[in-house]
Amino acid sequence: MQREELLGLAELFLQEAVYRSRATQAAGTALAQLSSGVERQCGLGDGPAVVLDLTARGRELAAQLFPTAVPEHVAPLLRAWVERQDALDRDRNHFLKAFRQRHGFDRNAYSPELRLQFEQGLEHVNAQAAAERRAAAERLLA
Repeated sequence: MQREELLGLAELFLQEAVYRSRATQAAGTALAQLSSGVERQCGLGDGPAVVLDLTARGRELAAQLFPTAVPEHVAPLLRAWVERQDALDRDRNHFLKAFRQRHGFDRNAYSPELRLQFEQGLEHVNAQAAAERRAAAERLLA
């Protein structure tokens, strides 16, 4: 398998770890809100939930990436990535919230200049996340 294909699989593997952890995070957030009677604005809760047991898809990707044995550095890297992805998602949510509070929620009402600012800001946040995911995938394969 070529390096670029491996990096793509590694990125999918990292995202699968995030998805698995997010399922637990979402359930924990919902339960905490029910028990406290307080609904928070951020659906991400107070912090990341890190769950390192893999889904079926995660195990499939791990087998493709590490056919003989999963290296020792993988679990700590997954933990760090789930935590970093949580922070990046919070940055994205904060950008969206701040922009919408300043300019309204209806993008159809934005002027062309304002729409461009919105799209560029969102692209900046997404590009940072993509670059960091690629760097984490590189470390995963090291």
